[in-house]
Amino acid sequence: MSQDSYDQASAIALLNEILETELAGVVRYTHYSLMIFGHSRIPIVSWLRTEAETCLAHATQAGELVTQLGDHPSLKIGALLETHKHGINDILLESLEAEKAGLDLYQQLLVIVKDRSVMLEEYARRMIAEEERHIGEVNKMLRKPGEVLQFSAASK
Repeated sequence: MSQDSYDQASAIALLNEILETELAGVVRYTHYSLMIFGHSRIPIVSWLRTEAETCLAHATQAGELVTQLGDHPSLKIGALLETHKHGINDILLESLEAEKAGLDLYQQLLVIVKDRSVMLEEYARRMIAEEERHIGEVNKMLRKPGEVLQFSAASK
C-alpha cells in the first residue's frame, strides 16, 4: 500500500474537517459544563469536561496526521450553535447530534482509505469505534431510569 493509492487530498481535507469539528466539541462541551446547575451538577460537569478533553485529543490526532501527510492543519473551528437551551436533556440531544456528525466524518475517511492505507484505515476504525461508544453513552443518558430500549428523538 502506497500513499498514492488513495485520494490523499480528500483524506487531508477530511482530516482538517475532523480537526475543526473536534475543536468545536472542545468549546461546546466546555460551554455546556459551565451551564449546569442543580443537585447533580458535579458529576455532569465532570463528564462534560472529560468529553472536552477527549475532543481536544481527537483534534490533536487529526492535526498530527495532516502534518504527517505533509500538509498544514486547519486553524478554523467547526460550527458552533448556541441554542440557549441548557437543560441537561437539551445538552444531551445537541451532543448526540454532534457525535453523529463526527461519526459521519470518520466513516467518510474510512471509505477513502480502506484497503489503501493501513495507518489511516486503523485510525478511522478506532475513531469510529470511539464515536459509536460516545453515541451509546449519550443514548443511555437520554433514557429514563429503568428504560432499556434505545432512546429515539422521534418517539419522544
